[in-house]
Amino acid sequence: QVQLVESGGGLVQVGDSLRLSCAASGRTFSDYAMAWFRQTPGKERELVGRINTGGENTFYGRSSTGRIKISRDNAKNTMYLQIESLKLEDTAVYYCAAQIRPGGSFYETGTFGFWGQGTQVTVSS
Repeated sequence: QVQLVESGGGLVQVGDSLRLSCAASGRTFSDYAMAWFRQTPGKERELVGRINTGGENTFYGRSSTGRIKISRDNAKNTMYLQIESLKLEDTAVYYCAAQIRPGGSFYETGTFGFWGQGTQVTVSS
């Protein structure tokens, strides 16, 4: 089991930058590829991006842009999501999760498990 806790969300302004953190405990964090998803009311959870176990390779979702960067620090058991130049449409609950199905599609939530409780990001004008 891996326990994941997101933090860093809140109310921000359009154009601000934000860094979310996902802190892991339990089993060895570095054993798992990790991902960020986000969800808005009435919509499915969508992939923001995924990072491999060592942090060298990242994959970003279809709606992600160059404003987003995922990183991890295995020594700190933490993954990060940096979002630059925030837009209104970035408003969502952001979740982190560990990849539990090797070879599964990164776009499928079933590929991931041990979901955190989520952190709300609200972008205002």
